[in-house]
Amino acid sequence: MGERAGAGLITALALLAALPAVAQQDPADYVRARAADAQGAAAIAAAGYAKALAASPDDEVIALRAYRQALSAGDYSLASKAAAVMVRKGVAPPDTAVLAFSIALHNGDRLGAQTAIQRMAGGPLDFLAPVLGAWLAFDRGEDGVASLDKAGGSGLSRRYTSRHRALLLLAARRTDEAMVSLLPLMINPDDDEDLRIDAARLLAATGERDRARRLLDGDRPEIVVLRKRMGKSGKADAAFGASRLFLGLAQDIAKEDMQPLTVLLTRSALLLDPEDDRARLYLAEALSEGGSSDLALAVLKEVNRKGPFARGAAAGRVAALRRAGRGAEALAAARAMAHDRHATGADAQTYGDLLADDAQYDAAAAAYAAGLDRQQVGEEWLLHYLRGTALDRAGRWDEALPALRRAVQLAPMEPQALEYLGYAQVERGENLTDAEALLVRAQALRPNDPGIADSLGWAYYQQGDVARALPLLEKAARVDPGGARANEHLGDAYWRLGRHYEARYAWRAAAVYADPAAAGRIAGKLARGLTLAAN
Repeated sequence: MGERAGAGLITALALLAALPAVAQQDPADYVRARAADAQGAAAIAAAGYAKALAASPDDEVIALRAYRQALSAGDYSLASKAAAVMVRKGVAPPDTAVLAFSIALHNGDRLGAQTAIQRMAGGPLDFLAPVLGAWLAFDRGEDGVASLDKAGGSGLSRRYTSRHRALLLLAARRTDEAMVSLLPLMINPDDDEDLRIDAARLLAATGERDRARRLLDGDRPEIVVLRKRMGKSGKADAAFGASRLFLGLAQDIAKEDMQPLTVLLTRSALLLDPEDDRARLYLAEALSEGGSSDLALAVLKEVNRKGPFARGAAAGRVAALRRAGRGAEALAAARAMAHDRHATGADAQTYGDLLADDAQYDAAAAAYAAGLDRQQVGEEWLLHYLRGTALDRAGRWDEALPALRRAVQLAPMEPQALEYLGYAQVERGENLTDAEALLVRAQALRPNDPGIADSLGWAYYQQGDVARALPLLEKAARVDPGGARANEHLGDAYWRLGRHYEARYAWRAAAVYADPAAAGRIAGKLARGLTLAAN
């Protein structure tokens, strides 16, 4: 039997061993689904789990896998069936209530939607219940604002109730009250744009198109397109409010490594508001981060190419291709974005990052420089820093130094820039006193960072203060035991202190993950110690 075939058999046997008892009656569909699941092929996995669930309709293990993969693939029917199995067995994840609410509301089943809210209210997603209940009340012709005020809620709940109270006022055509409520909510830049878009859509839906356009001021391409499309907005109803709530929560958890919940929330938002491309952007990102790159790219293709979020979809495509390891395609897509007439500093940065990943450091430095020519607020220090690092790696230190100094001047509290400039000078034996001061500042800002501890320790070592360097180098190696640079530096310090056995132990640890250039140097140290040749 060939090696590849043998490995495949071992994998299949492992899957069979892990099968639920009921599924073992006919495991082929389940095995294929598990294999597709492991490869991020959510659509194929969902189809396999659907067959397995049909054969074993009471198996909660299959039901959970079918539920998650069905949501990734956008198969609401399978997700609903799988959720029903888990609810019946008493093992349903709390987010199944969100799906149940969305499907019921989409189908006009108000009683089913209310039942789902009651389920939500008894679990960790209880903070969503007051807002959803208020929007249902609005749909029934009742005062949704009064319903929301009566519900009260926790601090977490109030984050969402305050936003939706203002939106409910707009939906009820109580525009002046709504604008008073909106003003304090729009102070936070992180909340400002999405809330403005949602409020403008409601203003347009209730006939206040001029006011909606004024709310969306600015000359960014997305905002310009949104202003032009305000006359095409949809209804002010519970479907709109619930979709905004689910998307808002998805945005809040986007950086929290909670991809399954983000997929559920964005799929639910799209079921209720199929035209909202913002939800597609967040859905695609979650799918991509979860390994379903083909599905992510397919979702991005659904974004309206002439709509306000077409550029966001293009950026999402670059990110998805990059995560999938399709570097050449990502680089080509990033190049196209960086050179079109709407290109921003962020587009140039993305292109530069991909060039740097490909070791095209001269080209990366040029891309970052182009970004500085079209910079936006908050980007300048980072572009100077990235340009400096690219120039350094391209062997153009004389040009890199002023770029790195400019980055530190613009962002004196950014430890990343402080450390790079400090360590780069230490490595060259330049301006050691100033370099040490930069690294001391970096460590004060990020005291538990092993890279900074190593850099500062190495600065002390280079100035002959090995005793002062040692605790920092030991800390760096302890926090990052696989760090090649930290272990090599620690070995050097031990050798200088006469602790040769410990030095060789540290160098051996450094050799495990060392790049080819460092590996040769470390091999020399292991053979000869810190001889002149090894240094």
